[in-house]
Amino acid sequence: MKEVHISDYKVEGPIAIKDAKTYVDFEADEKAIEDALEETRERLGDLQDTLYAHGKYAVLVCLQGMDAAGKDSLIREVFKDFNARGVVVHSFKVPTELEKNHDYLWRHYIALPARGKFGVFNRTHYENVLVTRVHPNYILGENLPDVNSVSDVNERFWDKRFEQINNFEKTIADNGTIIFKFFLSLSKDEQKHRQLRRLRKTSKNWKFSAGDLDERDLWSDYMRCYQDVLNRTSKPHAPWYVIPSDDKPTARLIVASIMLQELQQYKDITEPELDDKTKARLEEFIARLEKE
Repeated sequence: MKEVHISDYKVEGPIAIKDAKTYVDFEADEKAIEDALEETRERLGDLQDTLYAHGKYAVLVCLQGMDAAGKDSLIREVFKDFNARGVVVHSFKVPTELEKNHDYLWRHYIALPARGKFGVFNRTHYENVLVTRVHPNYILGENLPDVNSVSDVNERFWDKRFEQINNFEKTIADNGTIIFKFFLSLSKDEQKHRQLRRLRKTSKNWKFSAGDLDERDLWSDYMRCYQDVLNRTSKPHAPWYVIPSDDKPTARLIVASIMLQELQQYKDITEPELDDKTKARLEEFIARLEKE
């Protein structure tokens, strides 16, 4: 089976979305890929324990992709062996009235993981330069002082918003948050197949919304916006990874492998040692317990 090489997926220079792969052949059957994922996520689970004990870093995992790209199942499978108290998942939907009464990044700030924990954003702050860019009239709902009509949502507006997002990520990275941003690259044909499955399989019907088809009609617009996002916001402290996602098991393995390999580079993430005074009394404590 092929190995996962981070350089094959990391956005480190200009990228054209039309060249983004949606499938990669690992030259292995599904069982071998699932076994590799199981081993990788167990190692990630062990690393999570160490990260928690170390207590100086948080990990933020951002997942973006078109509808049916496999975000939910990826979260379920990749984080299966984590201590449930060590990972928190946030699924960001249409902003509530409370959220709209704050700046658009507020709800993301308050959902950031604490040091020692993993946070997963299922859809992210990038919705604010993706969905809102395809539908600029949504910006009017933010009630911004300098936006009175859609004509005010111009390129200068988007330049400022990209700058704000880059600053947001730089700030949290500088303060100990390790950031992973994964774009699940799905082909339009595979999305069609998955949406049809939702319609034909009763147990999957709840996942379908008529609006999904309206958004599918805007596929080209979304791809242009994703290309801009990848090119303008992939930074050394917060890189994007483009994950071929037409095959779900392979996509999950790639994501888990990238996280493990990158986190293993942090040699300072180690379990804290007992202080000398406590270590000197270990035998005493053991004897005390054994006498009970």
